[in-house]
Amino acid sequence: MDNRPIGVFDSGVGGLTTVKELTRIMPGEDIVYFGDTGRVPYGTRSKQTIAKYAMQDVDFLKKHNVKMIIAACGTVSTNVADDKIAKAAGVPYTGAVLPAAQAACAASPTGKIGVIGTTATVRSGMYGKLIRNIRPDAKIVGNSCPLFVPLVENGYIDFENQVTRLVAKDYLEPIIREKVDTLILGCTHYPVIYDIINDLMGYEVTLIDAGKETARFAQRCLTENGLLHEERQEAGEIQYYVTDTPEGFEEIAYRFLGVEAKGKVQMVDIDTL
Repeated sequence: MDNRPIGVFDSGVGGLTTVKELTRIMPGEDIVYFGDTGRVPYGTRSKQTIAKYAMQDVDFLKKHNVKMIIAACGTVSTNVADDKIAKAAGVPYTGAVLPAAQAACAASPTGKIGVIGTTATVRSGMYGKLIRNIRPDAKIVGNSCPLFVPLVENGYIDFENQVTRLVAKDYLEPIIREKVDTLILGCTHYPVIYDIINDLMGYEVTLIDAGKETARFAQRCLTENGLLHEERQEAGEIQYYVTDTPEGFEEIAYRFLGVEAKGKVQMVDIDTL
Protein backbone atom coordinates (compact mmCIF):
# COMPACT_ATOMS: atom_id res chain seq x y z
CA MET A 1 0.00 0.00 0.00
CA ASP A 2 1.12 3.55 -0.74
CA ASN A 3 -0.89 6.59 0.34
CA ARG A 4 0.99 9.13 -1.75
CA PRO A 5 -1.05 10.87 -4.48
CA ILE A 6 -1.08 10.13 -8.20
CA GLY A 7 0.34 12.97 -10.31
CA VAL A 8 -1.40 13.91 -13.56
CA PHE A 9 -0.36 16.64 -15.97
CA ASP A 10 -1.69 18.12 -19.18
CA SER A 11 -1.26 21.28 -21.22
CA GLY A 12 -4.62 22.49 -19.94
CA VAL A 13 -7.92 20.95 -18.94
CA GLY A 14 -8.13 17.95 -21.29
CA GLY A 15 -6.40 15.64 -18.81
CA LEU A 16 -9.43 15.95 -16.56
CA THR A 17 -11.06 13.18 -18.61
CA THR A 18 -8.34 10.91 -17.23
CA VAL A 19 -8.89 12.28 -13.72
CA LYS A 20 -12.62 11.57 -14.02
CA GLU A 21 -11.92 7.93 -14.89
CA LEU A 22 -9.29 7.61 -12.14
CA THR A 23 -11.81 8.77 -9.55
CA ARG A 24 -14.39 6.34 -10.89
CA ILE A 25 -12.22 3.21 -10.83
CA MET A 26 -10.03 4.16 -7.84
CA PRO A 27 -12.20 6.48 -5.73
CA GLY A 28 -9.91 6.29 -2.69
CA GLU A 29 -6.83 7.67 -4.45
CA ASP A 30 -5.56 11.21 -3.90
CA ILE A 31 -4.62 13.10 -7.08
CA VAL A 32 -2.45 16.13 -7.84
CA TYR A 33 -3.43 17.62 -11.20
CA PHE A 34 -1.25 20.13 -13.01
CA GLY A 35 -2.68 22.00 -16.01
CA ASP A 36 -0.24 24.25 -17.84
CA THR A 37 -2.98 26.66 -18.84
CA GLY A 38 -0.58 29.57 -19.21
CA ARG A 39 1.16 27.87 -22.14
CA VAL A 40 -1.68 25.94 -23.73
CA PRO A 41 -1.88 24.67 -26.46
CA TYR A 42 1.08 22.30 -26.74
CA GLY A 43 -0.28 20.92 -30.01
CA THR A 44 1.12 23.72 -32.15
CA ARG A 45 4.60 23.72 -30.57
CA SER A 46 7.86 22.17 -31.77
CA LYS A 47 9.05 18.83 -30.39
CA GLN A 48 11.82 20.62 -28.48
CA THR A 49 9.40 23.01 -26.80
CA ILE A 50 6.95 20.23 -25.95
CA ALA A 51 9.77 18.20 -24.37
CA LYS A 52 10.93 21.22 -22.34
CA TYR A 53 7.43 21.89 -21.03
CA ALA A 54 6.84 18.21 -20.23
CA MET A 55 10.01 18.01 -18.13
CA GLN A 56 8.99 21.12 -16.20
CA ASP A 57 5.55 19.62 -15.61
CA VAL A 58 7.14 16.43 -14.27
CA ASP A 59 9.44 18.41 -11.98
CA PHE A 60 6.43 20.23 -10.52
CA LEU A 61 4.63 16.97 -9.73
CA LYS A 62 7.74 15.44 -8.17
CA LYS A 63 7.71 18.27 -5.63
CA HIS A 64 4.39 16.89 -4.42
CA ASN A 65 5.80 13.45 -3.59
CA VAL A 66 3.63 11.57 -6.09
CA LYS A 67 3.84 7.79 -6.45
CA MET A 68 3.07 7.73 -10.19
CA ILE A 69 3.05 10.31 -12.97
CA ILE A 70 0.58 10.30 -15.86
CA ALA A 71 0.95 12.47 -18.94
CA ALA A 72 -2.75 12.82 -19.74
CA CYS A 73 -1.81 14.71 -22.89
CA GLY A 74 -1.73 13.12 -26.32
CA THR A 75 0.65 15.77 -27.63
CA VAL A 76 3.27 15.07 -24.94
CA SER A 77 2.82 11.31 -25.28
CA THR A 78 3.38 11.34 -29.04
CA ASN A 79 6.26 13.82 -29.11
CA VAL A 80 8.37 12.93 -26.08
CA ALA A 81 9.70 9.38 -25.62
CA ASP A 82 8.13 7.52 -22.70
CA ASP A 83 11.52 6.32 -21.46
CA LYS A 84 12.82 9.90 -21.35
CA ILE A 85 9.95 11.08 -19.16
CA ALA A 86 10.00 7.89 -17.07
CA LYS A 87 13.67 8.42 -16.29
CA ALA A 88 13.01 12.01 -15.22
CA ALA A 89 9.95 10.97 -13.19
CA GLY A 90 11.75 8.42 -11.05
CA VAL A 91 8.38 6.75 -10.30
CA PRO A 92 6.06 4.60 -12.43
CA TYR A 93 4.97 6.56 -15.49
CA THR A 94 2.59 6.28 -18.40
CA GLY A 95 1.61 8.51 -21.28
CA ALA A 96 -1.72 8.41 -23.08
CA VAL A 97 -0.63 6.78 -26.34
CA LEU A 98 0.45 3.22 -25.58
CA PRO A 99 -2.68 2.34 -23.55
CA ALA A 100 -4.92 3.67 -26.33
CA ALA A 101 -2.92 1.89 -29.06
CA GLN A 102 -3.13 -1.41 -27.19
CA ALA A 103 -6.87 -1.01 -26.67
CA ALA A 104 -7.44 -0.18 -30.34
CA CYS A 105 -5.51 -3.22 -31.52
CA ALA A 106 -7.53 -5.45 -29.19
CA ALA A 107 -10.83 -3.93 -30.31
CA SER A 108 -10.29 -3.84 -34.09
CA PRO A 109 -11.44 -6.94 -35.99
CA THR A 110 -9.84 -5.86 -39.30
CA GLY A 111 -6.88 -3.69 -38.28
CA LYS A 112 -8.37 -0.62 -39.96
CA ILE A 113 -7.83 1.98 -37.25
CA GLY A 114 -8.43 5.73 -37.35
CA VAL A 115 -6.65 8.29 -35.20
CA ILE A 116 -7.72 11.87 -34.50
CA GLY A 117 -5.72 14.30 -32.40
CA THR A 118 -3.89 17.61 -32.36
CA THR A 119 -1.71 18.58 -35.28
CA ALA A 120 1.45 17.63 -33.36
CA THR A 121 -0.01 14.25 -32.35
CA VAL A 122 -0.98 13.25 -35.88
CA ARG A 123 2.21 14.66 -37.40
CA SER A 124 4.34 12.60 -35.00
CA GLY A 125 3.11 9.28 -36.45
CA MET A 126 3.58 7.70 -33.02
CA TYR A 127 0.19 6.00 -32.95
CA GLY A 128 0.93 4.31 -36.27
CA LYS A 129 4.33 3.13 -35.05
CA LEU A 130 2.97 1.65 -31.81
CA ILE A 131 -0.03 0.04 -33.49
CA ARG A 132 2.13 -1.62 -36.17
CA ASN A 133 4.45 -2.96 -33.46
CA ILE A 134 1.43 -4.83 -32.12
CA ARG A 135 -0.37 -5.50 -35.43
CA PRO A 136 2.00 -5.31 -38.42
CA ASP A 137 -0.96 -5.72 -40.80
CA ALA A 138 -2.81 -2.69 -39.44
CA LYS A 139 -3.89 0.16 -41.69
CA ILE A 140 -3.91 3.51 -39.89
CA VAL A 141 -5.73 6.62 -41.07
CA GLY A 142 -5.06 9.85 -39.18
CA ASN A 143 -6.45 13.35 -39.26
CA SER A 144 -5.79 16.38 -37.07
CA CYS A 145 -8.76 18.19 -35.56
CA PRO A 146 -7.42 21.51 -34.25
CA LEU A 147 -10.81 23.19 -33.82
CA PHE A 148 -12.17 20.55 -31.43
CA VAL A 149 -10.25 21.92 -28.45
CA PRO A 150 -11.55 25.51 -28.65
CA LEU A 151 -15.05 24.26 -29.43
CA VAL A 152 -15.06 22.08 -26.30
CA GLU A 153 -13.53 24.74 -24.10
CA ASN A 154 -16.08 27.30 -25.26
CA GLY A 155 -19.01 25.01 -24.51
CA TYR A 156 -19.98 23.91 -28.04
CA ILE A 157 -20.60 20.40 -26.80
CA ASP A 158 -24.34 19.73 -27.08
CA PHE A 159 -25.28 16.72 -29.20
CA GLU A 160 -27.30 18.88 -31.60
CA ASN A 161 -24.77 21.73 -31.84
CA GLN A 162 -24.61 22.44 -35.57
CA VAL A 163 -21.25 24.24 -35.49
CA THR A 164 -19.45 21.33 -33.85
CA ARG A 165 -21.28 18.81 -36.01
CA LEU A 166 -20.25 20.63 -39.19
CA VAL A 167 -16.60 20.79 -38.13
CA ALA A 168 -16.61 17.17 -36.96
CA LYS A 169 -18.19 15.96 -40.21
CA ASP A 170 -15.42 17.65 -42.19
CA TYR A 171 -12.65 16.22 -39.99
CA LEU A 172 -14.08 12.70 -39.91
CA GLU A 173 -14.96 12.40 -43.62
CA PRO A 174 -11.57 11.01 -44.77
CA ILE A 175 -11.57 8.50 -41.92
CA ILE A 176 -15.13 7.36 -42.64
CA ARG A 177 -14.18 7.01 -46.31
CA GLU A 178 -11.49 4.45 -45.38
CA LYS A 179 -14.09 2.36 -43.53
CA VAL A 180 -12.20 2.05 -40.26
CA ASP A 181 -13.79 -0.14 -37.60
CA THR A 182 -12.03 1.52 -34.65
CA LEU A 183 -11.25 5.18 -33.95
CA ILE A 184 -8.83 6.48 -31.33
CA LEU A 185 -9.81 9.77 -29.72
CA GLY A 186 -6.18 10.84 -29.39
CA CYS A 187 -6.75 14.07 -27.48
CA THR A 188 -8.26 14.09 -24.01
CA HIS A 189 -10.65 16.90 -24.97
CA TYR A 190 -12.42 14.78 -27.55
CA PRO A 191 -14.40 12.48 -25.21
CA VAL A 192 -16.44 15.53 -24.18
CA ILE A 193 -18.02 15.38 -27.68
CA TYR A 194 -17.94 11.56 -27.77
CA ASP A 195 -21.64 11.31 -28.66
CA ILE A 196 -21.30 13.62 -31.67
CA ILE A 197 -18.28 11.72 -32.98
CA ASN A 198 -19.98 8.39 -32.35
CA ASP A 199 -23.10 9.48 -34.21
CA LEU A 200 -21.16 10.72 -37.24
CA MET A 201 -18.81 7.72 -37.41
CA GLY A 202 -21.64 5.22 -37.08
CA TYR A 203 -22.31 3.18 -33.99
CA GLU A 204 -20.68 0.08 -35.45
CA VAL A 205 -17.29 1.84 -35.14
CA THR A 206 -15.60 1.37 -31.75
CA LEU A 207 -14.32 4.58 -30.20
CA ILE A 208 -11.22 4.37 -28.00
CA ASP A 209 -11.10 7.04 -25.30
CA ALA A 210 -7.39 7.65 -24.66
CA GLY A 211 -8.11 9.24 -21.28
CA LYS A 212 -10.07 6.24 -20.01
CA GLU A 213 -7.54 3.73 -21.30
CA THR A 214 -4.72 5.67 -19.63
CA ALA A 215 -6.54 5.61 -16.28
CA ARG A 216 -7.14 1.85 -16.58
CA PHE A 217 -3.48 1.29 -17.46
CA ALA A 218 -2.49 3.28 -14.37
CA GLN A 219 -4.77 1.19 -12.19
CA ARG A 220 -3.10 -2.01 -13.43
CA CYS A 221 0.34 -0.52 -12.87
CA LEU A 222 -0.43 0.55 -9.31
CA THR A 223 -2.02 -2.80 -8.51
CA GLU A 224 0.89 -4.83 -9.88
CA ASN A 225 3.41 -2.72 -7.96
CA GLY A 226 1.50 -2.75 -4.68
CA LEU A 227 1.03 1.03 -4.77
CA LEU A 228 -2.72 1.36 -4.27
CA HIS A 229 -3.96 3.57 -1.45
CA GLU A 230 -5.09 1.71 1.64
CA GLU A 231 -8.82 1.07 1.72
CA ARG A 232 -10.95 3.88 3.09
CA GLN A 233 -14.58 4.90 3.02
CA GLU A 234 -14.16 8.52 1.96
CA ALA A 235 -13.26 9.69 -1.53
CA GLY A 236 -9.71 10.79 -2.22
CA GLU A 237 -8.75 14.45 -2.43
CA ILE A 238 -7.85 16.23 -5.68
CA GLN A 239 -5.52 19.20 -5.75
CA TYR A 240 -5.58 21.32 -8.91
CA TYR A 241 -2.74 23.59 -10.00
CA VAL A 242 -2.73 25.84 -13.06
CA THR A 243 -0.36 28.41 -14.56
CA ASP A 244 -3.04 30.94 -15.47
CA THR A 245 -6.06 32.33 -13.64
CA PRO A 246 -8.08 29.63 -11.83
CA GLU A 247 -11.47 31.10 -12.78
CA GLY A 248 -11.34 29.99 -16.43
CA PHE A 249 -10.14 26.53 -15.45
CA GLU A 250 -12.89 26.12 -12.85
CA GLU A 251 -15.59 26.96 -15.37
CA ILE A 252 -14.31 24.58 -18.04
CA ALA A 253 -13.46 21.82 -15.54
CA TYR A 254 -17.13 21.21 -14.81
CA ARG A 255 -17.69 20.13 -18.43
CA PHE A 256 -15.01 17.47 -18.04
CA LEU A 257 -15.60 16.28 -14.49
CA GLY A 258 -19.32 16.78 -14.01
CA VAL A 259 -18.54 18.19 -10.55
CA GLU A 260 -17.41 21.59 -9.32
CA ALA A 261 -13.71 22.39 -8.93
CA LYS A 262 -14.47 25.88 -7.65
CA GLY A 263 -12.28 26.98 -4.79
CA LYS A 264 -9.96 23.99 -5.19
CA VAL A 265 -7.68 25.42 -7.88
CA GLN A 266 -4.38 27.14 -7.11
CA MET A 267 -2.34 29.23 -9.53
CA VAL A 268 1.42 28.73 -9.59
CA ASP A 269 4.06 31.00 -11.08
CA ILE A 270 5.26 29.52 -14.35
CA ASP A 271 8.75 30.91 -13.73
CA THR A 272 9.14 28.72 -10.65
CA LEU A 273 8.62 25.46 -12.54
